[in-house]
Amino acid sequence: MSYWSVVIGEFYTLLANFEFPLKAQELYLFIPSYLSLFFIHFLNLMRIIHILNHVQEIGNGIVNVAVDLACFQAKSGHEVAVISGGGEYETLLKKFGVKHYELDQTRKPINIIKAAIGYRAIAAAFQPDIVHAHMMTGVLLARIFQNRYALVSTVHNEFQRASLLMGLADKVIAVSQAVQDSMVRRGIPENKLRIVCNGTLGSPRTRQIGDYQTLPLQRPAIATVAGMYQRKGIAELIAAFVAIASDFPQVHLYLVGNGPDKQLFEAQAQATSVAERIHFEGFQPEPQRYLKSCDIFVLASHRDPCPLVLSEAREAGIAIVGTQVDGIPEALDNGQAGLLVPAKDSHALADVLVQLLSNTDMLQEWKQRANQNLERLSVARVHQETLAVYGELGVRS
Repeated sequence: MSYWSVVIGEFYTLLANFEFPLKAQELYLFIPSYLSLFFIHFLNLMRIIHILNHVQEIGNGIVNVAVDLACFQAKSGHEVAVISGGGEYETLLKKFGVKHYELDQTRKPINIIKAAIGYRAIAAAFQPDIVHAHMMTGVLLARIFQNRYALVSTVHNEFQRASLLMGLADKVIAVSQAVQDSMVRRGIPENKLRIVCNGTLGSPRTRQIGDYQTLPLQRPAIATVAGMYQRKGIAELIAAFVAIASDFPQVHLYLVGNGPDKQLFEAQAQATSVAERIHFEGFQPEPQRYLKSCDIFVLASHRDPCPLVLSEAREAGIAIVGTQVDGIPEALDNGQAGLLVPAKDSHALADVLVQLLSNTDMLQEWKQRANQNLERLSVARVHQETLAVYGELGVRS
């Protein structure tokens, strides 16, 4: 919804409160009322650009956060644009009235030059109040050509060395307390940092959890939804499953996601005696179906700033096991909503899985605990807290 459509809609609402033709005293009321309405909207609504590498629907958490924010901001009446290399979410952005400007930001010399020229032209035409950068190339472009607008960045994968570049922004959003602490240790001034923890519930990308159909998984089912990367702890999860498989012959493991290390994990699984019970499901556009259908969800990451999938798993009401690293404890209410184990420790993970699979009451208790205190995991909260960060920069919010 555009700024002007909001103003016009409110104008007609205001008209409905008057009978025409207007009497003189009503005219004195009407004109100030409309002028007040006009200026309130004029002062409160912003022109916002989000810049990121792409908007592909591939399970990328950074992309999902940016798309959610852009849609919520546009729905609230702000003029919003996204600059990216394009992707499937362009359709959703258009539905919410978000403009999309395609810009190839691939890190090759000729592309960077073209991207710089293209970004400068887009910014000049759109005249943003805020540019919100979600990836490193974007923050560099936005900083180099910064003119009048305020620059905000969000740090997601702070463990990447180049994430320090996100500190070029006027304000830096950290997606968890752990991320903020890490960025302070690495030299970003604490007064520049603000924490806005991730949340996905109520996302325009998804439906209500009750609307998803379950899957005929072989039960009991243990599942993860994660990129197939070494840092996601997939190797440790497979090792833990192999360790318990003989004691629980009915249990199956479902690995949902794609990534560059998938073949390594497939080879690891094939080398075991229970390969037929380890299922590589690839990327799934509706991982909620797996979350609703499994008994235990595991996120065995070595590093993870604030994984979106944990809010989705909690909404689905399944028992959760996560590693005690980065933003995972925060996402699990510091162990109140999920069991925590050390990272890179398949033995500790196997022990917890044995406890859950051996004790029906314990399993049910952790399913209930996961499903509590969900309010803070909403996109609406992320949206409001992000606008508050914009407001600190003197931009109307």
